[in-house]
Amino acid sequence: MTMLSDRVVPSDQAPELPKRRKKSPGSMVVSWITSTDHKVIGYMYLILATFWFFAAGAMALVIRAELAIPGLQFVSLEQYNQLFTMHGTIMLFLFATPLFVGYANVIMPLQIGSPDVAFPRLNMLGFWLFAFGGMIVASGFITPGGAAAFGWFAYAPLSNAMYSPEVGGDLWLLGLAMGGLGTILGSVNFVTTIFCMRAPGMTMFRMPIFTWTIFVTSVLVLLAFPVLAAALALAFIDRNYGAVVFAPENGGAMLWEHLFWFFGHPEVYILALPFFGIASEIIPVFSRKPIFGYKGLIYATLAIGALSMAVWAHHLYVTGSVYLPFFAFMTMLIAVPTGVKFFNWIGTMWRGSVSFDTPMLWTLGFM
Repeated sequence: MTMLSDRVVPSDQAPELPKRRKKSPGSMVVSWITSTDHKVIGYMYLILATFWFFAAGAMALVIRAELAIPGLQFVSLEQYNQLFTMHGTIMLFLFATPLFVGYANVIMPLQIGSPDVAFPRLNMLGFWLFAFGGMIVASGFITPGGAAAFGWFAYAPLSNAMYSPEVGGDLWLLGLAMGGLGTILGSVNFVTTIFCMRAPGMTMFRMPIFTWTIFVTSVLVLLAFPVLAAALALAFIDRNYGAVVFAPENGGAMLWEHLFWFFGHPEVYILALPFFGIASEIIPVFSRKPIFGYKGLIYATLAIGALSMAVWAHHLYVTGSVYLPFFAFMTMLIAVPTGVKFFNWIGTMWRGSVSFDTPMLWTLGFM
């Protein structure tokens, strides 16, 4: 037998470990912008969304300052229309939408036990398509005619080449189409990840509520965003190649409204459902109780997703071209699953040991 020596090596004779090299700021930036890690990409979505939030907020301040006193003070009539259009566009497409993708990237794979999303490189491509799409939308401000000025809803005929001839309108259409493609790719990734990369034993009805809301939201993106992309492509062809798809004399103005709001109302729930999921994760933690009515919340989420595809025409009531009883009934019906969610949240807090920490206070304010 041999015995190991207990001799202690003096500190001055101990071998020196190699020092860890510090990353330079440049190498850190390169590692971020070339990363395929789902958390890094999620953080980049959230950072980009925050940037656009402040940009849109600055535009809102100019708009409100202009409206404070009658008459023109700071901007011209055309510049006001540009600010109104770009503020709405940024808040809807470039701020609120990437929040969903950012939180989904960071949280969802961890909740289902997946090491990453199903297609990491596609995830990175989706982010850069979205980022460059936003840059194209905003680049209208540096063109001679200025940015798009026909409203964030781009109603025909205001958006055609006769009434909005500036190149900023074309950049708006191209940028939104590119950004929408990035969002579609992200949703394909999320749906595939949820179906194919769950940990063993993680059945669909064991998934956290947040993951369920991301799943339904991603399906809504896959149903609604291609319709918007088709409408944007047709509007671009109208403006640049003389087509008359959205010409008012052909009923095109109503066609645009149907296509846009067929996207626009599911978009409401694309923005809302992920935050319903976040609330459903916070309330049980700070109530110190399991979520009340887990399956009820899942079925309510699925119902909201399904019904959101059937209520777009309530934006068109005053046009006289939609069947009011049906769309009025569907509009009232979609409130039922939303009410179920609130009932379950209150049921979770009922007789729980509620801790009014900051996340819980924010959630109560959200409710």
